[in-house]
Amino acid sequence: MKRASSLSGLSTKELLNLHAEVSGELRARGVCRSGNNPVADYAEGLVAKALGLELAKGSTTGFDATDSAGLRYEIKARRSTVSSKATMLSAIRGLEKKHFDILVAVVFNEDYTVRRAVMISRETVEQIAKFRKHVNAHIVMLRDMWEAEGACDITAKLADGV
Repeated sequence: MKRASSLSGLSTKELLNLHAEVSGELRARGVCRSGNNPVADYAEGLVAKALGLELAKGSTTGFDATDSAGLRYEIKARRSTVSSKATMLSAIRGLEKKHFDILVAVVFNEDYTVRRAVMISRETVEQIAKFRKHVNAHIVMLRDMWEAEGACDITAKLADGV
């Protein structure tokens, strides 16, 4: 196995092949559920484990996990890098349909360590989210979540990782 410091010596094709291998191994270990960008899948598994949630089927609309009381959790994640600072969550579609009860946001550092994680109620999301017509969805700024009334910081619960 090549060390990270030797990656610069690999060709683009070799790097992409390595990425595919890593993606496959993360799926095999149950860390990720798809071959897409691992940020969302990793966050979903991490939150589910830390909060004792059951992950929903991959094609479930509007929520990612449920708790033993039947509450539905929508889990959003961002990975902050040198070139891309995490400031907002991905679009929340169909907010008015009340698909979820709790929104969880996880912000990772570039190395996938948890920088910050918080959860808020859907009612709070409805108060702080802004509808953006061009994406036909609601957008939540992370700073608004951190400062929202009733926000519950769960960073320490997620710190150990999967």
